[in-house]
Amino acid sequence: MIPSDHFVRFYNEVFKFLDGRDGLADFYCEISRHQDFHCLELFRSRGLQGVYEYYCTIRKEENCDMDIQLNGHELTLRMNVCPSLSKAMDNDAGLCRKYCLHCPGWVQPVYARAGLFEIYDVGDLEQPRCTEWIYDDREAAREKYRALAKTISPERLFISFEP
Repeated sequence: MIPSDHFVRFYNEVFKFLDGRDGLADFYCEISRHQDFHCLELFRSRGLQGVYEYYCTIRKEENCDMDIQLNGHELTLRMNVCPSLSKAMDNDAGLCRKYCLHCPGWVQPVYARAGLFEIYDVGDLEQPRCTEWIYDDREAAREKYRALAKTISPERLFISFEP
């Protein structure tokens, strides 16, 4: 088994390689299809509670400094220090400028297939933090997006629905 430090650095190089060949989006879609096996049924059957449970497990397994808050029809996840990006940044081969895009790239299609709606603020692509909001109500997601779009650059916001 490859250690996580090496895995993240390997992923970073794969991302750079695929991005140079315009294949990164296709790769994210493939990862997303594989993630269906791990979490789609949980998200479909338990909705936001299932997403909450999934990320509580991820927080422990990946030793993430993240805050997760479930409040009615909204789940907010704040990654305070992303261990993956932190490891990728500690790399003398250089960081893939699109490294952070793998999270919304794989997770948004899974949320959409589960009937959930996500807004993802990748923040500064060289800082190991981001925020996502997940909803089980499309109109609530639209309202949040409109509010965020007034203060956050649209290049930073990725959404899994039509605004």
